Amino acid sequence: MPKLMRIAAISLSALAAATALGFVAFALVVMRAPEETTAKADGIVVLTGGETRISEAARLLREGRGDRLLISGVNRHTGRQDLIRLSGLEQAQFNCCVDIGYTALNTIGNANETRSWAEAMRYDTLIIVTSSYHMPRSIAELARELPNTTLIAHPVQPRGFNDGAWWLRPRTARVLASEYLKFLPAAARYAASRVIGPWGESSMAEVPAEAVPPANI
Repeated sequence: MPKLMRIAAISLSALAAATALGFVAFALVVMRAPEETTAKADGIVVLTGGETRISEAARLLREGRGDRLLISGVNRHTGRQDLIRLSGLEQAQFNCCVDIGYTALNTIGNANETRSWAEAMRYDTLIIVTSSYHMPRSIAELARELPNTTLIAHPVQPRGFNDGAWWLRPRTARVLASEYLKFLPAAARYAASRVIGPWGESSMAEVPAEAVPPANI
């Protein structure tokens, strides 16, 4: 019995050490300043939740980096005019080229909503816009739902998030730790889907009505 306890203690210590090292590596990656790219794709998807995500995705649309933009996970109390204001787009371009997804309630929902939209649009390449700390989990969930789609990460660094050493700022450290713990099961689900395929039928998000381009634009 003592031998089994020693083995269990060693195993737990090794797991804790691996988790801690993984967290440090995760933090180093997501805290790195995003590099500006000129990559283009069929469409652009922004996952709501950060103050600058929508305006950054709108900038990419304005620059012609994608044909259409999906704003995924919009609160049902957020109106179209609110989104136009947040995006900074001209109303004509917003009406022409922006689709609004109201069905997603979390990152898994974002992935389902994005899959439905991408399939409806017949898009093979997508630029994904979300906060830097949220990007690894987002890509894991999206890649699981869209295994044959090229996903181009475009992380956005939240204001004040990269001011100084993150380990000396409790709020930033808490955000990173929370996101890392959410990323681990997402990564496990993605790895499992690559090995044994999707776990059953995932819930298909309804394609937003806005995802169908207007006929007379």
